[in-house]
Amino acid sequence: MSYIDTTNTNSWFIIANPTSGNRNFSKLWKEIQQLLKNKNLDYSFAFTQFSKHEIALVQNAIKIGFRNIISVGGDGTLHHVVNGIMTQRYVKTSDITISVIPLGTGNDWVKTYNIPTSIKEAIEIIYKKNIITQDIGVLKTENTVTYFNNVAGLGYDGYVVSKLKSLKKFGGISYLIAGFYGMLFYKKSNFKIIINNKVIRIDCLMTVIGICKYSGGGMQFTEKIDTSSGLLNITIVKNFTFLNLIINLPKLYSGKIVNHKKVSTYKTNEITIIPKNSKPFIQADGELIGTGNVNVKIIEKAIQFVIR
Repeated sequence: MSYIDTTNTNSWFIIANPTSGNRNFSKLWKEIQQLLKNKNLDYSFAFTQFSKHEIALVQNAIKIGFRNIISVGGDGTLHHVVNGIMTQRYVKTSDITISVIPLGTGNDWVKTYNIPTSIKEAIEIIYKKNIITQDIGVLKTENTVTYFNNVAGLGYDGYVVSKLKSLKKFGGISYLIAGFYGMLFYKKSNFKIIINNKVIRIDCLMTVIGICKYSGGGMQFTEKIDTSSGLLNITIVKNFTFLNLIINLPKLYSGKIVNHKKVSTYKTNEITIIPKNSKPFIQADGELIGTGNVNVKIIEKAIQFVIR
């Protein structure tokens, strides 16, 4: 039987990614520590040392009694923290609270809740601790099970994520560069999509599965979101041409793309996508998951988050 230190339950455990956002982390870390001290917030911390290290760090923190986690980094750091929480077996996932100090390149999840990238303001939000309980998606491929807290997708956006790693050094504009690259070279796939027992067969640029609002550095493919509704927001972008994408680029960022005649939207608690004659890339929260078939379900009100 493991020992649980109940003195940790009101303290914060910080999981920080020192490589997030190509910024001067040592300087930022000193600022974070000072601001936490100013607010008399009690915390312990650990730095990630390799890919997906967040999963082991958060699971160990929960094991020794921590119930409040601060993710310091980008969307990828938060994604792995969420996966650590969803795969641990010590407590109910809804007993865990996550706060975010965003240091990443895209910082898409925080945009839905209007959490600023200012460290000082983010820590003020943590101090006030206004909590919601958000849904989490579970995405199953032939070989993996992955949880996501923001947006997942299959097709063009997965292809863009596959190109992003080599472009991150360009900062926020890397998403735009990867997007244009995808416009030129990504080939549309024929998908069999099953939503609410309805089968759709379609030539498709991508299918986006959203809990929150923003992805790809600020693009909006989902509409009228409610992050604790128990429903996934599905957006199917059909046979867009390169010219369609160029003309509608502003609508990708304003959210008006959902009104385009070649775009369909649905709400469901489960979706299955079976590509025909290809194995397009799958992404979740901006992390490349794999290729091929995918099934996605929603877990209602799974984790508590501190928001503005």
